[in-house]
Amino acid sequence: MVGRIPVMNVTPIVDLGRQPAKATVGEPFPVTATVFREGHDQLAAEVVLTGPDGRRRPPVRMTPHDTIPDRYEAWVTPDAGGAWGFEVVAWSDPLATWQHDAALKIPAGVDVDLMFLEARILLDKVVASLDPRDPSAADAAQVLQGAIDAATDAKRPAAARLAVLEAPDVTGVLASHPIRELVTVEGPYPAYADRPKALASSWYEFFPRSEGATRDATTGKVTSGSFKTAAKRLDAVAAMGFDVIYLPPIHPIGEVNRKGPNNTLDPGPDDTGSPWAIGSKHGGHDAIHPDLGTFDDFDAFVARAGSLGLEVALDLALQAAPDHPWVTSHPEWFTTRADGTIAYAENPPKKYQDIYPINFDNDPTGICQEVLRIVRLWMSHGVRIFRVDNPHTKPVAFWEWLLKEVRRTDPDVLFLAEAFTRPAMMRALGAIGFHQSYTYFTWRNAKWEIEEYLRELSHESDHLMRPNFFVNTPDILHAYLQYGGPNAFKIRAAIAAAGSPSWGVYAGYELFEHVAVRPGSEEYLDSEKYQIRIRDWDAAERDNRTLAPYLTRLNEIRRQHPALQLLRNVTIHWSDDENILVFSKSATLPDGQRDIVIVVVNVDPHGARETTVHLDLAALGLTAGDSFVVHDEITGEDWSWGEHNYVRLDPFHEPAHILSVRRPR
Repeated sequence: MVGRIPVMNVTPIVDLGRQPAKATVGEPFPVTATVFREGHDQLAAEVVLTGPDGRRRPPVRMTPHDTIPDRYEAWVTPDAGGAWGFEVVAWSDPLATWQHDAALKIPAGVDVDLMFLEARILLDKVVASLDPRDPSAADAAQVLQGAIDAATDAKRPAAARLAVLEAPDVTGVLASHPIRELVTVEGPYPAYADRPKALASSWYEFFPRSEGATRDATTGKVTSGSFKTAAKRLDAVAAMGFDVIYLPPIHPIGEVNRKGPNNTLDPGPDDTGSPWAIGSKHGGHDAIHPDLGTFDDFDAFVARAGSLGLEVALDLALQAAPDHPWVTSHPEWFTTRADGTIAYAENPPKKYQDIYPINFDNDPTGICQEVLRIVRLWMSHGVRIFRVDNPHTKPVAFWEWLLKEVRRTDPDVLFLAEAFTRPAMMRALGAIGFHQSYTYFTWRNAKWEIEEYLRELSHESDHLMRPNFFVNTPDILHAYLQYGGPNAFKIRAAIAAAGSPSWGVYAGYELFEHVAVRPGSEEYLDSEKYQIRIRDWDAAERDNRTLAPYLTRLNEIRRQHPALQLLRNVTIHWSDDENILVFSKSATLPDGQRDIVIVVVNVDPHGARETTVHLDLAALGLTAGDSFVVHDEITGEDWSWGEHNYVRLDPFHEPAHILSVRRPR
């Protein structure tokens, strides 16, 4: 039933409260509700969090929305990981009703004595409600007694008596000790607070077989890299400031229908095939490709990464090569076509003859238990993050079960959904437990597209999914990078690193790799999916042909500014140029200071742009007319800014300002 004070349209609620809303330890999130009542009496509302320990946290008062009638909001922050609940508590507020009426009636000389009599009665109730065990109770009682004396002193002018009742010390005590009547409680509703890396992380992807690979100068034969050689590359990855190293599948690769270079169907005897075609005579998802090493080698790789501040994310691709052991031991796990053949994967016009999708309908229990066994196996070897390949091609109910099973015993284990698919599916995967998601960021390149997408991710779907802005992947080389030159690489990196608390880079980005297999394709020429790619990192650094210093600086800026590690704090500002993107992010620090970062980017990689930038100062916690110093975190320059500011950004010099607000002037 509707409460005496109706509380409706509460957010964030996921799947009618059957799933918890996304939260992170230390990350504020908004709770909103429509709260109203009949008549003209005043009301109030607050949010109460209950932590995983069952302890109720101090209530947080909700404030009315600036423009939406009867809409209230409060920001609350989980201080521990685990399952939380939140309630919206609303009540009739006789103190606020009196304050509202008194401000109108007493100056007008209407019901003056009656208004002060009502004030005394209300103040007496507050004094009686004070808890003597509260150390502040005595001081509060003293303040209120002074107010009572003023209210009952008929010899004093009415305006003076009212001034005492409206003094900050009195109103402060009354705000802390409200009189609650006709209380309505809505909730509790669930939220789940994950560890901070579920929200904020910097990912770097490489193929271990390419790192440290060699080519014989005489025969041209390529020798695969291994965990031992790839471990040597970890220092450079950590030096760039990344904290997650993501590995594509490291399992044995199928030999049946193996793909050749550039996804061809006629591989040579030395072609390596796609790591996503998992399984061969050497084993399946619970085995390591012989060229990469042993489990001891993998453990040493994980340990080395950890010593450098890197967590290893492992690909979880639930599919099989035609010669995977599952095909023989569990043929019912696959789809048999009318001609008796097993169906291979297709995403028209793409065909994956080297991969059999799993059919979850025939033996769901067996498949579930096998996948859980595999996940726990890799968890036992130090993997606490999984990047899940194509989760949208598997049943949502399966993922809900798997992620809950893992969370039940190991709540620190994180799952990233690689789901470039319909919005409903992407949001559903986030709702049932995926901690992060790939996004459409790669295809959002115009100013207006990026603005809309930042608004959507930070304010509309934030309770369902957390974005990871990968600038490129082995599958996706957008035309913007193919034809935008090195400037495009800087632009996209700056937007990703500043726009999302999590972002990612696939190896080769820092070398400006940009050639597609054919015009109109987003596939790389000589894609690393199908062959080993040998890169000369030393030569690139020696010849200054690398974006690594720029990526390093972006990650340094992210670490220095807590505002960039949050999702729900994006404000879009305006510029007069259709190619100048402006947004800001801000955060309140433990000492009460504000961390404010303003990002201005020229999204045109081909030419300089100059315009006027117009800032919403109220959104920055500043007032109209304020002048303040901004510090460019990339170039080190300082400028005096205000509400309207001239900018010129030349992508051949520097396409972006990442500005920290230093101080008002």
